[in-house]
Amino acid sequence: MDRKLLWTGAGIVLVLALVTASLIIFAKPPSYRGTSYVEPFPSAPEFALTKADGTQFRLSDERGKIVLLFFGYTSCPDVCPTTLAELKQVTDKLGDKAQDTQVVFVSVDPDRDTPEKIQEYVDHFNSSFIGLSGTESELAPIWDEYSIVREVTQSDSAFGVIINHTARLFLIGQNGNLRLSYSYGTPVDDIVHDIKLLLEQE
Repeated sequence: MDRKLLWTGAGIVLVLALVTASLIIFAKPPSYRGTSYVEPFPSAPEFALTKADGTQFRLSDERGKIVLLFFGYTSCPDVCPTTLAELKQVTDKLGDKAQDTQVVFVSVDPDRDTPEKIQEYVDHFNSSFIGLSGTESELAPIWDEYSIVREVTQSDSAFGVIINHTARLFLIGQNGNLRLSYSYGTPVDDIVHDIKLLLEQE
């Protein structure tokens, strides 16, 4: 075999090996668009509430799915219906992958939101969404665990009592850990991007 050809071939192999090694060494970790929790990722605080059909919902029963958890109320004039409408868009854009995602909407208004009322409310957006409520004594520990701040104010509008509350969306990974969170108004495509990325990783 021609020595020059042999050296050329060896050089090409060496270059390819160096390129491959560089890609492995300097490869960037997955880039999420939401606010990421710091590793080791904390476990999402467990909670259980009675659903509209009388069965019990336990967060841990959703293991294997990505959970999108949001706190709000059915009389909310703006933030809650907007967020739920955007979450419907998220599930629509996920297509078949939507079966691996569960939206959960927990009330911050136990005086007005019964389990039946809140489930009927979320059904208007997507019948796969789960709406949950309970007594204040049942809900208050959950609000505290997720650092949900709520302020009840009297309004002159048709809505009556207005509840100002933390409007943050929590993304819980398939293994039950808090992975990402999103501020109100985060683009739908950013959430879809992160869910697809997580489904590939986990």
